[in-house]
Amino acid sequence: MITTTASPTVAAPPRRGPDRVGRAIMALNAVAALAAFASGLVITAGVTDDRLISEMWRTLAYVVFAGIWTLLAVAPRRHPGLWELLLFHKGAVSVYSFAMWDRLADAPETALVDLVVTVTTAIAYVLCRGWRAWRRPTS
Repeated sequence: MITTTASPTVAAPPRRGPDRVGRAIMALNAVAALAAFASGLVITAGVTDDRLISEMWRTLAYVVFAGIWTLLAVAPRRHPGLWELLLFHKGAVSVYSFAMWDRLADAPETALVDLVVTVTTAIAYVLCRGWRAWRRPTS
């Protein structure tokens, strides 16, 4: 009698080329966020006191987003939920900014910039197979 044991299926590793492109996209998003941080420092230096905290909060958030994109560029399949949180935030800001396009002076620029980073992050998510972060190896 022949006995067989069921072995867990192991997903094929991501292809190197697409994975590298996805990681490069995330690295570019991180660099862009650091550039936005530098710009935010200049903007913060010129605002009135009643806007200072809000502008500094926004400016420091660029460092957080640069850090998130960097983490995902370095280890795209080790942070369950981080891709999805990033996509949610950037997507939600894009949608809101498009909705406010005619009402707020900075809405058009914000809508377009956040749309670009949402799309580039979504492309990198697919190229890096970011959803695999949810899988845990079986022992």
